[in-house]
Amino acid sequence: MDRMLVVVFDNESKAYEGRKALMELDIDGSISVYGHAVVVKHPDGTTKVQQSDDGARLGTVVGTALGSLIGLLIGPAGLAIGAPLGFLGGVTVEMNKVRIGEDFIADVAEVLLPNKAAVVAEIEEDSTAAVDTSMEALGGTVLRRALSEVKHTIHDEHIAAIKADLAQIKAEHAKAHAEQKAKLQEKINQLDSKLQAQLQKARERRQAAEREARAKAELLKVKAAIAKAKAAETHI
Repeated sequence: MDRMLVVVFDNESKAYEGRKALMELDIDGSISVYGHAVVVKHPDGTTKVQQSDDGARLGTVVGTALGSLIGLLIGPAGLAIGAPLGFLGGVTVEMNKVRIGEDFIADVAEVLLPNKAAVVAEIEEDSTAAVDTSMEALGGTVLRRALSEVKHTIHDEHIAAIKADLAQIKAEHAKAHAEQKAKLQEKINQLDSKLQAQLQKARERRQAAEREARAKAELLKVKAAIAKAKAAETHI
């Protein structure tokens, strides 16, 4: 099951130990890590985000749900000077993009206090035991939430509403007197611009979801090939 994972530690050093342990679980096949980062909250409330060393392998994934979650947790004003802003580039802070509930964000915020640090990751796991055992042994507090399916309902509703308004104004335009047509045409042009913008956003959202699915499938394929090669070596 695909999940968003946040493990909060008492300090930055422990968080890096947690990240290392998480990647060891990925290497041995216990879980699959699609993207991860370490988030450090300073005493003054500013936050440092450290992108994973291998984040480039799945940049398209890191830039969606995971990046949006980090954006929600820290907010633009919470970033420490010198933080790798490229990691959060293009993040739109929208709950439907993060694909988890507001209550999860609130739960994490209650635990991720100043002077603490966290490993934030998007993972796939069949069982919670491996991660819980590993992280709790390091003193980490584990929070996780299953990712919901990507939904386009909100954009579809906006598009339908704009189309309805546009149809009505066009109908009025067809019956209007000459002096009214110019004003109605202006409204038609404005609504059409809004419609095109919403259609573009919907296309971009669907394309991002497709890229994420392809990236995850490719990662799992690579891991399966590595596991098969290792198995073959043991039988030689």
